[in-house]
Amino acid sequence: MTRKSFLNNITILTAGTTFFNSKIFASATNDFTNKRPLPADRKFTSEAIENVILQIKKTIPDKQLGWLFENCFPNTLDTTVDFEIINSKPDTYVITGDIDAMWLRDSTAQVWPYLPFIKEDKKLQELIKGVINRQTKCILLDPYANAFYKDPNKISEWKNDLTDMKPGIHERKWEIDSLCYPIRLANKYWQLTGDASCFDNAWLEAMRKVLQTFTEQQRKNGEGPYTFQRTTSWATDGVPLSGYGYPVKPVGLICSMFRPSDDATIFPFLIPSNFFAAASIQQLYAMLQSMHADLKPFELYKNLYSGVSDALKKYAYVRHEVYGKIIAYEINGFGSFNLMDDANIPSLLSLPYLVGDKIAQTAEYINTRKLLLSTDNPFFFTGSAGEGNGGPHTGMNYIWPMSITMRALTSNDDNEINHCLQMLVQSNAGTGFMHESFYKDDASKFTRKWFAWANTLFGELIVHLSETKPALLKSFKSA
Repeated sequence: MTRKSFLNNITILTAGTTFFNSKIFASATNDFTNKRPLPADRKFTSEAIENVILQIKKTIPDKQLGWLFENCFPNTLDTTVDFEIINSKPDTYVITGDIDAMWLRDSTAQVWPYLPFIKEDKKLQELIKGVINRQTKCILLDPYANAFYKDPNKISEWKNDLTDMKPGIHERKWEIDSLCYPIRLANKYWQLTGDASCFDNAWLEAMRKVLQTFTEQQRKNGEGPYTFQRTTSWATDGVPLSGYGYPVKPVGLICSMFRPSDDATIFPFLIPSNFFAAASIQQLYAMLQSMHADLKPFELYKNLYSGVSDALKKYAYVRHEVYGKIIAYEINGFGSFNLMDDANIPSLLSLPYLVGDKIAQTAEYINTRKLLLSTDNPFFFTGSAGEGNGGPHTGMNYIWPMSITMRALTSNDDNEINHCLQMLVQSNAGTGFMHESFYKDDASKFTRKWFAWANTLFGELIVHLSETKPALLKSFKSA
């Protein structure tokens, strides 16, 4: 293939998203040969995870589904982690895949499915501890940044953004969930192991900065220190009104200038992320109290949880003429709201996964879910290759496998889960992996052929089903 013909099959958008046609890649296959790197080329190997792969694959008669699980579940460990000991402490730098930077969100989500197995594998436990230590360094460098480099002196390609850029920061987009995910990881690690050795003074200071940042972005005392502007033709990368975003009424919710897709919000009160923040604040204080930490540095923020929680109860819900009382995606506190969902997590669809099953039983979530999985959600796309949520990040008519996986993870309906599995299998387009998104009528037109979060999340779904619905996996037959 000539360079010219290769480029004719790839379109690179200004936001950095790359669209591929899998038909031009030699990696596409129908013979279900293993697509993992050779053992010597893998970044990290966990005996516990290898055993899980072998055990679960034996219970999946469908060759294609088993093949996808074997390829996808270890993809984060195989390809994205850089583990070492720095100053006598484990340190794990985790890239997203085809972007050499570590997102606080993605790095947590990528290793999350391995947590249940850390007690069986001390090396894996050290790797997770290393992620916590690295995230601590990142937050201390800048709690408003979303993505970082391993090299603290590296200068970003986005160095000309109009914000307080520093060496070591890849991108400085303020997203609430960037600070929630490290708490989620730390809390689960601590619950599973009882090991508090990584929750040292540096971690405590990082957590104080988290609460400080949340409080600043409630904007009860002015707009706060964060602004962001970028010279770009890509509309979702820009924040209006001198980089502060559209105005909000300070009702107790936390402003987020960007969604977890790294796209700018329309109304700064991003509701799924505020639900996530409320749950994370609770988890953090439970940890601090159980560890008998000095709470004096945190006293300024003791009412933060109640402020966010009370505001969610009062402002997050709106009435829809078809679906009844539902949860809005974004609001501004003045009465304006945005009804939609984005495939990236946190999303409205993912709330039971992030904040607990209790919300899944509420009439408001049930009503919201019906809207989200219908064409009344402007970013729900349906076509001959599948159906699911996408978002502005990859444009219209591109479905994210992540949203299909999350639909299955938050469902207890066997028919719905089976439908999701069929779409996920089809979406791999012969490559053996999940992708960022695929065109609704042709799964071979996809974005990001190496996106570790989507791969590992798919693996998490299969592990979950092996524990909760083994008969469903046993009876599954790919179309």
